Amino acid sequence: MFRGKFMTERMGKGLAKASILWGLLLGLVALLIALYILFLILPPPVPSLVWQYFTSLDVERARRYQMVMRFSSLLAYLAKTGLLLWLWWSGRAAALASGILRLSGQRYFLATGLFFILIWALLKGVAFPFSFYSSFIVQHLWGFSTQTLASWWVDYLKASGIDLLLSGIGTLLFFWATGRWPFSWWAVAGLILAFWMVVETFLWPVVLAPLFNRFEPLKEGPVKSMVVELSQRAGLEVKEVWVMDASRRTTKANAYFTGLGKTKRIVLYDNLLRDYSPEEVEAVVAHEMGHWKKGHIVKGLLWGIVGGFIFFILLYGILRLTAPGEIVPGQPYPPHLLVVILVFVQLISFLAQPVGNALSRRQEVEADRVALELTGNRQAMVELHVHLARRNLQEIAPHAFIEWLTYSHPAPWRRIKDALKEGEGE
Repeated sequence: MFRGKFMTERMGKGLAKASILWGLLLGLVALLIALYILFLILPPPVPSLVWQYFTSLDVERARRYQMVMRFSSLLAYLAKTGLLLWLWWSGRAAALASGILRLSGQRYFLATGLFFILIWALLKGVAFPFSFYSSFIVQHLWGFSTQTLASWWVDYLKASGIDLLLSGIGTLLFFWATGRWPFSWWAVAGLILAFWMVVETFLWPVVLAPLFNRFEPLKEGPVKSMVVELSQRAGLEVKEVWVMDASRRTTKANAYFTGLGKTKRIVLYDNLLRDYSPEEVEAVVAHEMGHWKKGHIVKGLLWGIVGGFIFFILLYGILRLTAPGEIVPGQPYPPHLLVVILVFVQLISFLAQPVGNALSRRQEVEADRVALELTGNRQAMVELHVHLARRNLQEIAPHAFIEWLTYSHPAPWRRIKDALKEGEGE
């Protein structure tokens, strides 16, 4: 009797702590969202440097386009988070999971898989209008998309199928680990995630990316010669430079560095090669070599792995406080806790944005500096950032809070300023 009373009091204290923690998480997210909306609506002062390269029409068009995209993304986030909170707080998640368990004949993993598919479909359903609006309708209205509706649907279904498969496998592995290692599943989950992040980075260029685009090796010619010369200056053995048929979907131009080991490569959009000057293309290639030279892929992986372990440790703690009476050591967690986990993912991923983006912005600054060292052409770097910002409707000078919270790259005006500053030091 005394033990039962003690356990009840302990559970009550745990639930009280959980309520405080959830309240803090929700409050912080609500505060950041309120500030985000405020600074989206109130335009910041535009630095005088901007007017040397852009017109007021450039600034206003980019701001209006980004406003539409950001509010669409925010509404999708709120819709998914709201759905998950309703499923949890109303008890519908637990009722649905119990019903699926009965229908499956109490076969735990079958029921967990079916419950995951149901929740996944509900989340996809509430996010679909925003996804379709921002990635198809808006892109056509602003003259970016070159896709047909049929092509968009093919991409959407392929991406959704991959997400369903990989997320489903991850979910089943997670719930299996909670039963197999009741007090250390967080470490196992972190190791599994780390393994998958390495595998995904290695396989993405050769397995997943080709499902959506065609890639061809860069042909012999002036650009190939320039790449060889830059790689020699950088002290890199760059064997793989590929051209992606981005123009079949968009008029936007870009480039990226991806892969590990033998799959490491630089990828250039075909419309970058077609629409930008040789000097601007050289600046882009040099920038991607900067990522390569600085080891940013490996560093990003390491940060991601560390972040994964921190996430699972926090999740382990908050689940034990939130559902102490439902967690039985030696048995997998109840399927309906998937909804609680997804709420935690939604809140933590939003709060962690500034950290991940700050690390990414630092890497972009480093890559820009390496590019300037390799090319010695600061004017081309400035022209590149001006051209990209104007062509892709990047917001040229966002509010500092918006940049801090959501920007993975420095704002265009900062990159221009940095390029000019580096040039002054030559």
